[in-house]
Amino acid sequence: MKHSSETTERFAAFRDLLLRWNVRINLISGETAADIDQRHIADCAQLQPLLPKDGPIADLGSGAGLPGLVLAILQPEREIHLVESDKRKAAFLVEASAQLQLPMVRVHACRAENAKLPPLAAITARALAPLAVLLPHAADFLAPGGMALFPKGKTAEKELTEATQDWHFTLERFPSATNPEATILRLSNIHSVKH
Repeated sequence: MKHSSETTERFAAFRDLLLRWNVRINLISGETAADIDQRHIADCAQLQPLLPKDGPIADLGSGAGLPGLVLAILQPEREIHLVESDKRKAAFLVEASAQLQLPMVRVHACRAENAKLPPLAAITARALAPLAVLLPHAADFLAPGGMALFPKGKTAEKELTEATQDWHFTLERFPSATNPEATILRLSNIHSVKH
């Protein structure tokens, strides 16, 4: 993936900030820190082409800004909401979005169910919770026609089976370019079976 020099500089600054803060608060695991470009940045960047072209998006349980800040670096003009209940991680997100000069990023230091968000074109969540937990948030926050983009590992099939007991959705799958055991789920038309 070819980036502009400004984007490349932002990714370098993001990497430095992340590794510096990671010494104090655990944002990413020690063993993945050595391979931050592939395991985290490239892994998150591959979501961008799968998102709707415009409209606000939210990253739930944003943590180290993965994928939220990575997507903001790729699309600095886009309104991106980072929802993170851990106050220290939220402080990192505020600091990083300021340092990286990403004025369209909004940080919500609260749990997803308490976040005040506009109707969203898309939501993302990476390693936050199983689908059955994420889908109610997607149903609450997405605008009509919106989509949810969830990278999943080995548990994808089990999570899908569990989620379909309570939820209807249109499912698309994309193989991960960075992890042969991972898959990216794109869900739309999400609604509860109970309605």
